[in-house]
Amino acid sequence: MDNSDYNDRMTTLSQVMNTLAGRRIHREFRMNENCEMKFENSEKVYQPSELTILKTYRFEGDSNPDDSAVLYVVKDNAGNRGMIIDSYGADSNYPGEKFDEFLRDIPVQESDEFNF
Repeated sequence: MDNSDYNDRMTTLSQVMNTLAGRRIHREFRMNENCEMKFENSEKVYQPSELTILKTYRFEGDSNPDDSAVLYVVKDNAGNRGMIIDSYGADSNYPGEKFDEFLRDIPVQESDEFNF
């Protein structure tokens, strides 16, 4: 059985982040302690309706389920592209329900541009 298709897929968070950086997507949208979503090095506070999720990547740890993460490729209404990274399992990057609620409210428009 030929598994070359499978072997060529990026399977780690760092591989996807490196590929995105090559496409000039390296900044993050982050939720601060006041539950405000901001773009890295910016003071703008975003509402979910001002963002769009273009792609979602899920990563599961081989040996430890706590090593799981999700990377979202996101763009804002001005065309800025970045990512949201969240570990999940026992320890999330963002404790509480505000982050989950915020993510659920972001419109999703999956883009084939990020199928790699």
